[in-house]
Amino acid sequence: MGFQRILLPLAVVPLLWAGTELDDRLKTVEKRYNRARTLEVLFQESYTAPGRPRRTESGALRLLKPGKMRWDYTSPQGKLFLSDGKSLWLYTPNNHRVEKIKLKESEDMRAPLAFLLGKLDFSKEFRNIEARPEGADLLVTAEPASENLPYTRVEFVITPDSEIRRVKVTGYDQSVLDFRFDQEKLNPPLDAKLFQFRMPPGAELAEEAQ
Repeated sequence: MGFQRILLPLAVVPLLWAGTELDDRLKTVEKRYNRARTLEVLFQESYTAPGRPRRTESGALRLLKPGKMRWDYTSPQGKLFLSDGKSLWLYTPNNHRVEKIKLKESEDMRAPLAFLLGKLDFSKEFRNIEARPEGADLLVTAEPASENLPYTRVEFVITPDSEIRRVKVTGYDQSVLDFRFDQEKLNPPLDAKLFQFRMPPGAELAEEAQ
């Protein structure tokens, strides 16, 4: 699935966006997501690695704070990635297999998507932030604050309404994980049962990571 980590930081931007102007814009984005209790959005995900064909997937994402999320894939149909607040579950229907990982041990895998769970802190997670207009949107690029992470660069596309529409992560191996979001809904009513994983009949459970 190409799990990797992603988030966003604060820095001085050369030329077009810099200092207080950028700081204020990023703080507005932080507030938008950190204050939301639930979120629903459509996503398109692509993963490209050197020497391998590009893989694309898509579906619907729902989130319930704290720490719960559900990625229902329509392509490939039936694939599910779910967090119940304690563990991560990944079901892949092509091999009828379920993988379970402790949520605490997975924090580096999707950190650049931490804004979805209300943990967005630009100044803490990133450095060397730069920003420039991209049409009506703002393109923000940054490097991880820590060198002990599997990625070297993150790009965010932010709309005038402070929505994050795109997150692009480049890994040390030059792989690229690219998420595009659409039709975002903040605080829609969501049933908590959506975030309870149920083993598909006959599926194989992989041993939990230690």
